[in-house]
Amino acid sequence: MLETLRNAFKIKDIRDRIIFTFLMLIVIRIGSQLPIPGVNTEVFASWFASQTADGMGFFDAITGGSFNNMAIFALNITPYITSSIIMQLLTIAIPKLEDMQRDGEDGRKKIAKITRYLTVGLALVESTAMTIGFKRGGYLEFDAGFNGVLDIIMVIFTLTAGSAVLMWIGERITERGVGNGISIVLTINIISRIPSDISTLYQQFIAGKDIPKAILAAVIIIAIIVGMVIFVVLLQGGERRIPVQYSKKIQGRKQVGGQSSSMPLKVNTGGVVPVIFAQSLLQTPVIIAGLLGKGNGTGIGSKILKGMSQSNWCNPDEPIYSIGLVVYIVLIIAFAYFYTSVTFNPLEIANNMKKAGGFIPGIRPGKPTSDYLNRILNYVVFIGAVALAFIAFVPIFFNGVFGANVSFGGTSIIIIVGVIIETLKQIESQMRVRYYKGFLND
Repeated sequence: MLETLRNAFKIKDIRDRIIFTFLMLIVIRIGSQLPIPGVNTEVFASWFASQTADGMGFFDAITGGSFNNMAIFALNITPYITSSIIMQLLTIAIPKLEDMQRDGEDGRKKIAKITRYLTVGLALVESTAMTIGFKRGGYLEFDAGFNGVLDIIMVIFTLTAGSAVLMWIGERITERGVGNGISIVLTINIISRIPSDISTLYQQFIAGKDIPKAILAAVIIIAIIVGMVIFVVLLQGGERRIPVQYSKKIQGRKQVGGQSSSMPLKVNTGGVVPVIFAQSLLQTPVIIAGLLGKGNGTGIGSKILKGMSQSNWCNPDEPIYSIGLVVYIVLIIAFAYFYTSVTFNPLEIANNMKKAGGFIPGIRPGKPTSDYLNRILNYVVFIGAVALAFIAFVPIFFNGVFGANVSFGGTSIIIIVGVIIETLKQIESQMRVRYYKGFLND
């Protein structure tokens, strides 16, 4: 690994890209620590500390702690992620957007431009709602000299501008850095919270314990984390390869075609999106209720909210609330099928394969091929969805049973592993062009 790093830095283009990416990540971490001018961060942090157990932990992780600090990057890239998902779904639903996507590079640039505008619009809406809501709830207190309407407007535009700047940095990393800009921004945010999570685990299970118990606890924690990482690596790399044969054609005096290839179907076709969808659907009402000061009563509504909160799942003292965990797992599986259905069209693939003279051995071209792909896809998606649900379940189980309350969960591991693997592949491909050994060939 060290040898390949040295080889990478010997290539000026790759070295410049890595250094540029590193400098941009430093800018991101600085912006995540700089508080908005005039905002009393201690008051907001004390409120946030009481809310992390009710669905805010993951939000804190993907914003790199900037939301907890009420920093200028508090919204981070969450508006961009939301707008990207919306555009991806609209591309399937709106024919004009679908045509843009098929127009090649020009069409993708137009979609990217629309995504940027949508990101700024969502950031403005979210920052306005957050600022007004926090101000009315008394959680956003300004220092002396910061109490007017203009100060509230300043906070709104600072949050919006911060999100737009992060989007710009992500795009620059994609163009001038190592690639995967937005994903790298999200990953560095999550990684930045790992030290505090490890400290929390140490204080809960190791500090003050007898040496044998402390060693056993450390071994168990390390084994669980390593096991989860290995499982995610296998899941991310797992795929079902479907053989495809192309018929021979005569062009002029030459015979072309006849080669064999394969069509890879990823086991985890939806990535981390199904988990995020399911988590957002359940946690959004809990977060809104927390902002409004609701959900602490004894009525049926409060009990439903407690059942939707991850902090109450797998609690041996109140097992009834674990029904929310069952709903969560069902939603992950359902969203895995939904997301795959809007991003993978077996009929279109079968038709394109038929036009290119390709066919699956033993399966007739056209609709029979589409039906075959659909059957295989349903089987593969189910395996991937169950694996995703298991990855999401493990940290929730240890949180509920043992009180291991950390923001670094299964979703974070999926994001980190996926982005690192993809980034290493991109660096490796650039090195192969220059006849150097890649990262993944140690």
